[in-house]
Amino acid sequence: MAGDADSGAGRELLVVFAVAGAGLLLAMVAAFAPWHPRPGRAAPAGLVELHTPDEVRPSTVELTVG
Repeated sequence: MAGDADSGAGRELLVVFAVAGAGLLLAMVAAFAPWHPRPGRAAPAGLVELHTPDEVRPSTVELTVG
């Protein structure tokens, strides 16, 4: 009975480490994959478009004490 418990615990730890390793590998692929456009290829779709303001204006937020 003790051998069965150790075998199950070892197998469970092996599964946990395998899933953690796979997750780490996927995270590294996502972090280090080339995201910038290369010559001859279309730029990847972006999540955010950056726009600069047309003119510099002071902030219109008014602070009140209440």
